[in-house]
Order: sequence, then structure tokens, then C-alpha cells
Amino acid sequence: MKIIAVIPARYASTRFPAKLMQDLGGKTIILRTYQAAINTNLFDDVFVVTDSDIIYNEITTNGGKAIMSIKEHESGSDRIAEAVANLDVDIVVNVQGDEPFIDKDSLQQLISVCHADENKNIDLASLMREIKDESDIQNPNNVKVVVDQTNFALYFSRSVIPYPREKNVGVRYFQHIGIYAFRKQALLDFYALPMQSLEASEKLEQLRYLEFGKRIKMVETTHVGIGIDTPEDLEKARLLL
Repeated sequence: MKIIAVIPARYASTRFPAKLMQDLGGKTIILRTYQAAINTNLFDDVFVVTDSDIIYNEITTNGGKAIMSIKEHESGSDRIAEAVANLDVDIVVNVQGDEPFIDKDSLQQLISVCHADENKNIDLASLMREIKDESDIQNPNNVKVVVDQTNFALYFSRSVIPYPREKNVGVRYFQHIGIYAFRKQALLDFYALPMQSLEASEKLEQLRYLEFGKRIKMVETTHVGIGIDTPEDLEKARLLL
């Protein structure tokens, strides 16, 4: 089974323009993320996929591998699907370009799920963590997921799911962490399918997979990612580094 990591990297960012090219301890954020993915030793290969000549050159001039997107894409899945269409690969793990502090254990959990899925019942796997603070549960920027008894995703939403009409029934709330391990075919199928109303309404690409019958296995983790979305986040990352 050949497993690669792909890091989708856009230069433009609404909240923090050119954030991936910001300096973090003498290296750009995207280069640190790329090198961190390699240093996990979990992947047969690692690529950055980008629409930017600046990011492409940043990776390749530092000895890395990058792929230029041919088309404009609305989602990370679309960008990754185009990039891997002609690659000989079984599993594609997406790594967030703005999270240079990669948690190897979480990625290993996703890969282990894929290795154990001998009958190919799983189209993609992703991560979730329990949240208990009411403000985290209510926050629409925290995407919530509900799962069945075997941890396959039933639905994702920015709203509070499940709705707590009855509070003393032991419901757990899970935040979705947007790191995936895809079967290559699931990615290619996604790329060929149109956006439907649920995805359009919530602005959540994972709903397209569910709307067309794909099975998403959720893996619980306790890891809290450190994403860099704002200049304030960058300062925190510099302190952590």
C-alpha cells in the first residue's frame, strides 16, 4: 500500500494574506510544514500542491516536491484530486499547510485505520476530538460531527449537533479536525461530483462525500492542532518554537 502526504497551499488568505510565506524561526511556515511531514517517516512521498509560483518555488528551491494546480479550485479535496489523478498511490493523507507542528501520533492513527480496512469499507478517514466547553460547542467555526456506533460519520455541521433538548443523556460533542486519509478513488469520485445543497449551505466539503454515499471513518484524538490563521497565531507559534 503506497501512502503519500499532500499539503494544499493557497497563497491568498482572507484573514491573513500570504501567511504560508511568513517567517517562523528562519523558515517559512509552508517549508516548515513540508519538512515536518517528511520527518514523520510515515509517507512514501510528500508533495505541496499550490496555485502560487511563490510557494512552488519556495518548496522546490529548498529541495522539496511541489505540484502546480492547473485549474481554480473551491476546496482542498478538488485541488488534491487533480494533483494525484496520475500518481500511482493508494492512500492520500492531506496535511494542513498552516499547521507546522504536526502530530505524528494522529497521522499514524489514520494510516492504521486504512491498513486495517482490508475489505475497503472506508472511503476516507478523519479526526475528531471531544469538546466540553459550551462556547466551543456553540462556535460555528468549530465544525461538529456526529457518528454512529462504529464511528462512521452521520453528519457534519457548524450548528450544535445533536441539539441538547434533553441534557442528561450522556451526549458527547465532537469537533471535526480537517485532516483526512483518502482512498485515491474516493478523491477522484469527489472531483467528478457536483456540489449539492448541504455542502453549499454549510460550506463543508466533507458533506459532498456523505451526500453521495461515501463512508467516512472518524478517529478520536486528544490532539489540539496549532493552526496559524492570524498574525496573533504566528506570534504564538514563534514563542512555541
